[in-house]
Amino acid sequence: MELESLDIPAINQFASKYMKQEEPVTSFFHYNINEQDVFSRRLEDLGEREFPREGLVTCIASYMESLPSSDAVEASMGKLKNDAVVVVAGQQAGLLTGPLYTIHKIVSVIRLAREQEQKLNHPVVPVFWIAGEDHDYQEVNHIFLEQDGKIKKNGYPEQVVDKRMTSDVEYDPAVMKNWISSILKVLGETEFTAGLADEMDGLIREGEDIVTFFARFIMTLFKDYGLLVIDSSYGALRKLEAPYFRHLIENSREITDQVLMQQKTIQAEGFNTQLEISSDAANIFLNLQNERALLERDGSGFKDKNNDSFFTKEELLGILDDQPGRLSNNVVTRPLMQEWLFPTLSFIGGPGEIAYWGELKKAFEFMGMYMPPVMPRLNITILERTVAKRIEELSLSLQEVVRNGVSHVRNEFLDSLKPNELEGELQEIETYLMAKYEGIKKEASAVDSNLEPIVDKNLEIHRKQFEFLRKRTEKSIRDKNERQLSRFDLIENSIRPNGGPQERTLNILYYMNRFGPDFVNRLTDLPFTFDGTHKVVHL
Repeated sequence: MELESLDIPAINQFASKYMKQEEPVTSFFHYNINEQDVFSRRLEDLGEREFPREGLVTCIASYMESLPSSDAVEASMGKLKNDAVVVVAGQQAGLLTGPLYTIHKIVSVIRLAREQEQKLNHPVVPVFWIAGEDHDYQEVNHIFLEQDGKIKKNGYPEQVVDKRMTSDVEYDPAVMKNWISSILKVLGETEFTAGLADEMDGLIREGEDIVTFFARFIMTLFKDYGLLVIDSSYGALRKLEAPYFRHLIENSREITDQVLMQQKTIQAEGFNTQLEISSDAANIFLNLQNERALLERDGSGFKDKNNDSFFTKEELLGILDDQPGRLSNNVVTRPLMQEWLFPTLSFIGGPGEIAYWGELKKAFEFMGMYMPPVMPRLNITILERTVAKRIEELSLSLQEVVRNGVSHVRNEFLDSLKPNELEGELQEIETYLMAKYEGIKKEASAVDSNLEPIVDKNLEIHRKQFEFLRKRTEKSIRDKNERQLSRFDLIENSIRPNGGPQERTLNILYYMNRFGPDFVNRLTDLPFTFDGTHKVVHL
């Protein structure tokens, strides 16, 4: 594997300016990540705060007890219990880890933690926060694979129609095994497939939820790097969070007001805001009849946003005391909860996360905290040798391919092959026929008004025949140039599948099946630097 850096701007303008640390975007955060002493200053700031270290480590150790472990994991536990700080990122529990950017986030956490531990001469632990409390099952129940030259969604067959947390979604082991087997069949037999199938079978255990399966898969890949993971919906964690939920409930109005004020500041600078938040938002979910219900303030109490359930503040606090597992955070309060629990040296996020974290600055200040340095995660494109060869054969720019794909170049190539004289003749005949049919319709209508739709239908038959001729001509051109077009398809499906970044669509299982079970280790061990450039990994 070799690394190449490309200057590719982020998808949204806000994140792009943040990566370059340009004003006014930097004013929406507490730290400038380009300053050399940013992490040493953050370390000093954390030294002035108290964290529930012992309870947190006990909670994480309990959660990870059934997950693959290592001496490095035990060492991380010991560090965190004493005076270590953490680099943290989070993501939903996608099946088979979901899109590649989940892997990229974890690699980012591990690399930055290792880098800063050396620079600061202070223990730094990598942590991954699994958003098991999220209830959008449709976002995590599939992966994308290439089939018949197209990138297609492969959905897990067991359905969930309610709004239960993903940590409450259990899978049937037999169904899961069959689904993964079908995926490996699509990926194709390699020297690594049988071993990968056995490993997947070992990860699937009886009567477990998809979040635990996700955590087990992640720790199989990253246990030797001392990674710690925690499910946000874990019962012991929720008990640890209870005092902080009390703050969120008692200060829900002020937190919302602070976010709205920050949004106005951002909008005044010409940026769109990411968080959809009403003035009555409580920013807390409550589990009602096994579904997550988003609460809003209603007078002195709280109500379910979509139903009539109402709770006084005292009743909600009572639920917190007796059943803390029924409460969960939304996108506004999760970062606050994370910062109360963890001594966070840095939070690693993608472009969308960077944009919405900028809207939380005043909320952090209101709760007496600084927002941690928000480090953009590594943006990575994996470039296979065969794909690189096709890019070279077509004399394409790698940077342009990564940024915009090749569909436009492919279309230009097809257009250059079209017989312009034939198209000109067809258009001329079509124009002539349409003019003539106007006269025919007029004459026919004079005879009988019922003849008018018959004339229109007759003209439509001619138009369809012209279109049929065009399509057959185009198919003949495609067939004659299939080899050249297949080069474009290979590049597009690998680098910009379905017109988007590789990391937002493809899954790590493809690369493990093709390049071996140690693929992730080799990727993680590359000398990545956090310089804001896009990383291309040449295989």
